Amino acid sequence: MNIPLSLPEDQPVLLLDRTHDLSHQDVLYHFALDELLCRLTGDGGPAVCHLWRHPRAFVMGVRDSRLPHAPQGEAMLRSLGYDTAVRHSGGAAVPLDAGVVNLSLILPFSSTGPAPDFHQDFEIMVELIREALRGTGQNVDTGEIAGAFCPGTFDLSIGGLKFCGIAQRRQRKAFIIQAFIIAEGSGSERARLVRSFYDIAAAGADPKQYPLVEANSTASLEELTNIGTGQNAVHPFIVAVKEVIRSWQSGKELTEAASRFTMPGTEEIRVMAEQMRQRYKGNSI
Repeated sequence: MNIPLSLPEDQPVLLLDRTHDLSHQDVLYHFALDELLCRLTGDGGPAVCHLWRHPRAFVMGVRDSRLPHAPQGEAMLRSLGYDTAVRHSGGAAVPLDAGVVNLSLILPFSSTGPAPDFHQDFEIMVELIREALRGTGQNVDTGEIAGAFCPGTFDLSIGGLKFCGIAQRRQRKAFIIQAFIIAEGSGSERARLVRSFYDIAAAGADPKQYPLVEANSTASLEELTNIGTGQNAVHPFIVAVKEVIRSWQSGKELTEAASRFTMPGTEEIRVMAEQMRQRYKGNSI
């Protein structure tokens, strides 16, 4: 397999698959774990590929939380049983559930030469997801999809319908590339949920301050490919991602990298999640 992009210094990437654990009700727990793992990586720890899911959450971007009626929009979501939070990485609002696979690549900056620009960061994730879906026979395109939620230059789509968005978070010595992949269920239903949030939160706001979401912009891998149906669409994608990561580092010695990894404790993650929540408390209810 020819990989046009290499990971920084070609170092091994440890796989942390937490997709089987849907017990955490606080969606910021996962983002807090990413933040702590990124610090570890920057301080000499290994690169990490972190996969996770959440049962029912709605994650806003900072700009979303500053919309004139964001508290009312957030209250509506909570009345529907969604955990809500503001994330520290870029991007706009995204609904999460068991049919959405969240993928974080946590990588150190190279010790020599300039840090990669953000395009290179995103392209690593694009290549990973493309390789994971190669077996479906579908072409995965990049480019902003009009009407999609959390729009961006590195939207991933098949046949003009978005199934994945990518954001990033940079620390001083390492960075996180985060992607959400809609694997199962209805993309249009998720888009309608996001639209209902903006209908409330952005009432009276300048249309340039928020995405104009349309239901027919988004789909799941279940709808777009032959990957499978229901949870049988989720698990093959997770397996494919892990196979690609392993293939990228075929022949590398992982023992030494594993010896530099320390999983943050539950209390440490909880404290970080609370710090993140307080950081944006003024922007959220």
